[in-house]
Amino acid sequence: MLPSALTDIKAFVPARDLEVSKAFYSDLGFIINFSNDQIAELQIGSFRFLLQKFYVAEHAGNFMMSLAVDDADAWWEYIQQKEFTRKYPGIMCKPPAMQPWGLRVLYLSDPTGVLWHIAENRRS
Repeated sequence: MLPSALTDIKAFVPARDLEVSKAFYSDLGFIINFSNDQIAELQIGSFRFLLQKFYVAEHAGNFMMSLAVDDADAWWEYIQQKEFTRKYPGIMCKPPAMQPWGLRVLYLSDPTGVLWHIAENRRS
């Protein structure tokens, strides 16, 4: 039994350059609920995370987030239309492909190196 009801859970996502990362996530469709020079809360739909001004290469290079979507191809088109690879040089962006574990996943890294798995929900 828990000592109290849970009300929220959020990951702290590293950002080498907080302003560039905030721009990247805004372009991806996140809204910034609040921000200062050290941290920002970002939200997409009803899901949120904390973007923090913090960078350790080994940490950032192994940090991953997953975003479940209904249509990975629509997200791929959106990312292509927004020209993410031109606007954010050095990011990694791979089109949706079926993975051995049975999900179609689009891979996108942010300017810090955080890897996003934009995974299409399994169809029933």
